[in-house]
Amino acid sequence: MPKQSLLILPEIFVIHSLPNNAAIPAEVFNASVYFIGKTNEELSLVVPDTVLVDSDDKDSGWKALEVLGPLNLSMVGIMAQIGGVLAAAKISIFVVSTFETDFFLVKQDDLQSASAALVANGYKVQE
Repeated sequence: MPKQSLLILPEIFVIHSLPNNAAIPAEVFNASVYFIGKTNEELSLVVPDTVLVDSDDKDSGWKALEVLGPLNLSMVGIMAQIGGVLAAAKISIFVVSTFETDFFLVKQDDLQSASAALVANGYKVQE
């Protein structure tokens, strides 16, 4: 099976951690791409850096690599394989998934190294 292609999204993202009962700011829903995750402990928001969210706990400067799909939910190992390549290259990741695909977020400063590691391992990376 051929390896997946990944697309580097143009946005720079910020990952926010808020109290689990926090309201989601309305401007989040106007972003072209955003991710929301909620647990009993926290509310996580991943939004472009142009979306202003008032949070005390945030991490800025992330770029997203979208695994081009759609991927079938029965496909096995895609996230593990890509994550393994990036781990071997000593690149930290933050991963979010949708019904159709996965997104690997890497720090903006690591993007070039991440792309090079993926290409060296047979993946196609496009901007």
